[in-house]
Amino acid sequence: DEYQWKEPFYFIQGADPQFGLIKAWAVGDTNNGDDEWGEEIKLAEQAVQAINKLNPKPKFFVLCGDLIHGMPGTQWRKAQEQDLKNILKNTDQDIPLVFVSGNHDIGNTPTKETIENYCKNWGDDYFSFWVGGVFFLVLNSQLYFDSSRCPELKQAQDVWLDEQLTVAEKRNCKHIIVFQHIPLFLRNADENHDYFNLENSVRQEIMEKFHKAGSVKAVFSGHYHRNAGGSYRGLEMVVSSAIGCQLGEDPHGLRVVVVTDEKIVHRYYSLNKLSSEGIEKELLDMLTEQS
Repeated sequence: DEYQWKEPFYFIQGADPQFGLIKAWAVGDTNNGDDEWGEEIKLAEQAVQAINKLNPKPKFFVLCGDLIHGMPGTQWRKAQEQDLKNILKNTDQDIPLVFVSGNHDIGNTPTKETIENYCKNWGDDYFSFWVGGVFFLVLNSQLYFDSSRCPELKQAQDVWLDEQLTVAEKRNCKHIIVFQHIPLFLRNADENHDYFNLENSVRQEIMEKFHKAGSVKAVFSGHYHRNAGGSYRGLEMVVSSAIGCQLGEDPHGLRVVVVTDEKIVHRYYSLNKLSSEGIEKELLDMLTEQS
């Protein structure tokens, strides 16, 4: 049923609730300073409450990685995960949750064990799903960032991704939308590589793959804790700021993404604005347009 385009719809994208980073960042100790996350709890609760109030309901709520701050094997990790799960359980049961793995979830240099542990806790590290004729791909971007300790897992994702793009082509899908934690790039497709984007040759290979597939319209990510983005040959790169700790001037927030027959339109809302005012009329009108 979900292979067929029916009508415009929308979903909510969030990123980096990252329980523990606000304190760690404030004290200047991002390795061990994450022993408090009360502020993140309040922000995550506000996010869930804002989403639950929306009418019509979003098709799903995707969290683009760094669910918690504690790296694999660190002291506060289990407690942070449990607290986040307790909050997310309150999401309206008609709004599915989609989880994307980030570097804090599986490690900057992931291993088979860290990825297995993530999968037990949150679900697969890469997968695909259909909503109303639109094909969604969730990728494990850490395998593109540094797969030196699990090269066979990167190879498996590469093979899988090629297969998925072939499937989408045969099904003649309306759009393909990708979710990953680390952005391909922040503003320009040829910018230098640093901690917040993918290495240039890896990025180029992925972008070309998406371009050839034809229907890949947008990649949504987090990781930067600021809003950013750009485009490459018709592919939009959307970088959303965090629910949790801000590293720039943006407010704690969520992105509303409206998918129409022709295009994908999105807007970043502060948690306060989304909580008090909901979605703007302009976006709501797009949802009622007959396609």
